[in-house]
Amino acid sequence: MAEVRGRVKTGLEPVRNAFAEMLSADPAGSALAVDLNGEMIIDLWGGARDAARGLSWERGTLVHTYSVTKPFAATALLLLIDRGVVGLDDPVAAYWPEFASEGKDGLPIRWLLTHQAGLEVLPEPQPPEVLLDWDRFCAALAAARPSWEPGTRQGEHALTFGHLVGEVVRRVDGRTVGGLLREELPWLDFRIGLTAGEQELCAEVSGVSPALAQDARWQRALANPPGVLDPDVVNGIAYRAAEVPAVNGHGTARAVARFYGALLGGELLSENLRDQALYPQATGIDEVVGEYLSWGLGLQVDDDGFGMGGVGGAFGGASRTGGYGIGFLPAHMGDYERVDRLERVLRECLGVPPLK
Repeated sequence: MAEVRGRVKTGLEPVRNAFAEMLSADPAGSALAVDLNGEMIIDLWGGARDAARGLSWERGTLVHTYSVTKPFAATALLLLIDRGVVGLDDPVAAYWPEFASEGKDGLPIRWLLTHQAGLEVLPEPQPPEVLLDWDRFCAALAAARPSWEPGTRQGEHALTFGHLVGEVVRRVDGRTVGGLLREELPWLDFRIGLTAGEQELCAEVSGVSPALAQDARWQRALANPPGVLDPDVVNGIAYRAAEVPAVNGHGTARAVARFYGALLGGELLSENLRDQALYPQATGIDEVVGEYLSWGLGLQVDDDGFGMGGVGGAFGGASRTGGYGIGFLPAHMGDYERVDRLERVLRECLGVPPLK
């Protein structure tokens, strides 16, 4: 059985065992953390963060999280909304005048956060360099015609979400999403845009399977501009240093669990805005994911709680029933069966009813 490092609270040893079994079957390392009422009751890691260089996973290893990033990006904007600097139902164009083109003049900020803007893809093909060029990416969004009448449908803005909310943040506050989070939430070991020193802590992303790379949904949603399904790109210095706030957050499982524990406990947002953020704002068949789901403000919500998974199996979320925040971050991409199994064991240990 693979060596597991870290700790679990007494009574949660079955979770540690399940994590060890998972590591034995996985070709790369991962980390799991659970926050319960402000206490980190599980903080586990193990395996290799870079097998080619023989580097083991460490407590501070940073992991590329894909869409687990989105609620963090949303929080940057929600903090400004909470302070009254931005109105949730103000038109985006009030802060970003160029955005008013193609009938988007009345589109409210709320619909950016609820994935109802109809800007889930860029309609014109973009060259690879646009992925890391903030101004060109935002100019393309400002010029785009929505895929549907804004507010009438929902579809995960898989690659565009971070630039949409991030450009509002930049226009209003002057800081980038990553810069605002770094300064406002310094206790959170989750970064969008890494320093050179932080890059030395990164796990290498592996396992981008042909099936995933060729999946029609994700090709449409994530491949224009191309790059985020290419391991040579996502493991590269330029990508890690840039801000692509829909997908390129890097953090520890501990930071993700703590973030959700703080949301659950009312530490990050006012009660009124938190209630809006964590309850359904838009519900129906998602035009991108192809499943029935509900969006709050920047994250998915359901009967048990709220959270966000990333392509490749990373997950962050909170359970209202269990009262915990959880983060699971793997270096090797796969499905959600890994975290689902770990959470099933966790809930058994806590005496919480299983998820449906």
